[in-house]
Amino acid sequence: MSDRLSVFKTYKLYVGGKFPRSESGRVYEVTDSKDNWLANAPLSSRKDARDAVVAARKAFGGWSGATAYNRGQVLYRVAEMLEGRREQFTREVADAEGLSKSKAAAVVDATVDRWVWYAGWTDKIAQVTGGANPVAGPYFNLSSPEPTGVVAVVAPQESSFLGLVSVVAPVIATGNTAVVIASEKAPLPALSLGEVLATSDVPGGVVNVLSGRTAELAAPLAAHQDVNAIDLAGADEALAKELEIAAADNLKRVLRPQPVDYSETPGIDRMTAFLETKTVWHPTGSLGAGGSSY
Repeated sequence: MSDRLSVFKTYKLYVGGKFPRSESGRVYEVTDSKDNWLANAPLSSRKDARDAVVAARKAFGGWSGATAYNRGQVLYRVAEMLEGRREQFTREVADAEGLSKSKAAAVVDATVDRWVWYAGWTDKIAQVTGGANPVAGPYFNLSSPEPTGVVAVVAPQESSFLGLVSVVAPVIATGNTAVVIASEKAPLPALSLGEVLATSDVPGGVVNVLSGRTAELAAPLAAHQDVNAIDLAGADEALAKELEIAAADNLKRVLRPQPVDYSETPGIDRMTAFLETKTVWHPTGSLGAGGSSY
């Protein structure tokens, strides 16, 4: 009996809850740390980037309008599904980052835990960043956080999975939607994450994953008039400066690249970076001639 040929995996983009190939038909070779060929990944085009923004904008209303508790349930479901595919991601992270199997497994475990961590914050961040403000007048003054909108994310180049999730999860935990440019050298864990998101109750379009040349994709996203913010985590100094200048055209929020140890427990900075504050004034009214109020 002849040996069975394994089914070759075709990696695809994740846009609008579907798995298209790049509209350009282009691919590029992905290799491991020893330059051994791993797969052909889609080489996304500017058109793919624009399509991803359309999908993210379409999903924004439903996702931002969901209850914070519900978003937490969805993020926890992502962790559940990742746990079930632990072996696959361990293999992909080991190949992508040149790690031993045990170290890659530790990275995958930390990534699962990172989803759980952010799932727990979805219904608590408003209590930390919002509240009642003292004012000199007969008013209630209440501030509450709201999501910024569509956020473009340049994923870290070296930390292809833990770093990726560490920049994507805080964006969507607070009700934003995301267009993610995967690590150029190691995009496979990010593309496989799309398969997990598709089966994790995350509405289509909330997270859109593109692979390809970082500079080629980041430029149109930074200049896009319907992108509200951009995280430059995976951009080098020269590219980050260029993207920040482009982002200024429509006053995008910009999170500059900075040294980050993704293995450390994150704070709330990446969540608050993409939140706006809405403040409501309401008269307290007056009770009686004495001037007392409620």
